[in-house]
Amino acid sequence: MKDVKNTTLVYTVATLVVLLGLMPGTISAQTEVMAWGNMTGIRVEGQLIEFESSFRVVETGWTDMDFTGRERQNTQYSRSGEAQTVKSSVKRVNFEQTVEDKGKGIAAVSLSYTSDTARRVEGVYYGLELPSKRYATGTVKVGNAAPIPITLNGTSRKASGRQITIEGEGRNIAINFTSAVTAFLHKEQNGETILYVELLGANLKKGQKGKLNFTITASGDIDNAPVEIVVNKNAPGRLFAGLGGNFRLQNPANDPKVIDYCLDNMRVAFARVEMPWGTWQPNENSNPLEQARAGELNPRVKSSMEIAQRLAAKGMPVIVSAWFPPTWALYPGQNAFGRGGIAALKLDRNKDKQIYNSLTDYLVCLKETYGVEAYAFSFNESDLGINVLHTPEEHAAFIKGLGAHMASHGLATKMLLGDNSDATTFDFILPALNDPEAHKYIAAVSFHSWRGCDDETLKRWAGSARQLNVPLIVGEGSTDAAAWRYPQIFLEPTFALYEINLYVRIAAICQPLSILQWQLTSDYSLLWGAGIYGSEGELRPTQRFWNLKQLAVTPEESFALPFTCNKEEVNCAAFGNLTRNEYAVHIVNNGAGRTATIKGLPALTTVKAYATNSATSMQQIKSSISADGSISVELPPAGFVTLIATR
Repeated sequence: MKDVKNTTLVYTVATLVVLLGLMPGTISAQTEVMAWGNMTGIRVEGQLIEFESSFRVVETGWTDMDFTGRERQNTQYSRSGEAQTVKSSVKRVNFEQTVEDKGKGIAAVSLSYTSDTARRVEGVYYGLELPSKRYATGTVKVGNAAPIPITLNGTSRKASGRQITIEGEGRNIAINFTSAVTAFLHKEQNGETILYVELLGANLKKGQKGKLNFTITASGDIDNAPVEIVVNKNAPGRLFAGLGGNFRLQNPANDPKVIDYCLDNMRVAFARVEMPWGTWQPNENSNPLEQARAGELNPRVKSSMEIAQRLAAKGMPVIVSAWFPPTWALYPGQNAFGRGGIAALKLDRNKDKQIYNSLTDYLVCLKETYGVEAYAFSFNESDLGINVLHTPEEHAAFIKGLGAHMASHGLATKMLLGDNSDATTFDFILPALNDPEAHKYIAAVSFHSWRGCDDETLKRWAGSARQLNVPLIVGEGSTDAAAWRYPQIFLEPTFALYEINLYVRIAAICQPLSILQWQLTSDYSLLWGAGIYGSEGELRPTQRFWNLKQLAVTPEESFALPFTCNKEEVNCAAFGNLTRNEYAVHIVNNGAGRTATIKGLPALTTVKAYATNSATSMQQIKSSISADGSISVELPPAGFVTLIATR
């Protein structure tokens, strides 16, 4: 996790005014608005009518462009009632967009923009991507001009009018503007077609302003067709220990109450804590282990070791990860402290022995003083440098060097292979993956799920763990690394749905030992109120908490079970403890309400179903077992359902 993801932030008065008093569970969003401003569609009866809007600045001759997207801009996000507002900037063109739900399938959009620079560009545009999956045979009609096929190559002729209509396969979008606009279609390099609406022309002037106001109405076929899920209980896969969590302590005022609530109200099976290495041994010539044995332990180190002890006492394996190294361990000229973002600090390879001693002494102290033998050690996101930076070859060498040193001191602790910043940097682990000498020191393969989790990438990570015959762990689970900047997004049903979708997909494809939520503290909190991100009222769970609590009810010591599902909009994962005849089937319904039938489980006598969405918080819903042993349940729209079946 990037160090910029701290909760020790100073919020502006304006931000606090927006945050105060907002109640989770009151949001009934039908328009999906990402925190960076892009709309990704409008839900009608839970069915998503897909498109993706964006704010775009295109360079002269289409040689380059920049546009709004996740982690591409600094952004401010807020909600007031049914209206969501985003403020951001692209290539020094500032914009503010408000999207307000106005009725079934209808959203009103108000966009204002100002150029903060004078220069020549191709243009500034409002874009609407029309995914070929839904619109390959569709057309776009601008004003009174003839319809344009979305499958065009290149760029269409410009047309003007106050209305744009888009027709696709079972999808219809009507956009009505308050004044005439000029628009055209352009085929992108990725093969998708984008509708461009002109905002500012080629010659930008500093202070130049504009506005765009319109309503967008989405309609289309509502797919209520039933889904059939068939579980294969005869081919159990890898063990799922359960949901885990990160417990990196950063906010002494708010962390304890959030940790208490999570541990008291949810089964947590795995833990990851911080080793404050720079605080443990700030001076190279000191002996922190001897000082600790003499009762001299820095308060921050003590807190980190105490939380590890508390979690281990609950039966959790504990991963210890380091962020900040001491300055003495770095190549000269680097400063370990006072740097945010990507620090990318390089360790001094001439001090390998001292570094191994320092890290091992910490783990020995944790074992001697607090009775915790760490399951594994890692540097956090060393592929990116948050904060130690390794090359792939250095990562492999470090696994072997520290692994051997820990073993020589009687520790069973091994290393995480990877613990990468996200799934896209898979090649970082290849040298160690292909080095037999490193394998004996690897406890598990680990990546963080912030981005790039397409199916093929996830399969590569799963394959690496199978190759080594060690578990796979998602060391940090969530979807948006920059979300701490706009914390109201944590309350949005869209954010909660995307997060649980990702976890269920990972559970099915990767069969991880655990997914460790970032975090179960006040950072990226699953809770609201009691001062969390400036919020008021009692401490209370959000939709995200209920989703994860539901995932956490998976029976202990369960194995992943293969399955088939006949609906693309439904994501599933299945688990079973065959010795106790306890089973869990997790179902994310990304569309309209429908009936689900689950087949393939053994003859069972009891089934309970729980549902969470924007209107329901892990509420038990009706389910039944038929004479042939199949289970039926009604899936609510855009929600998460868990079936727990026993005999």
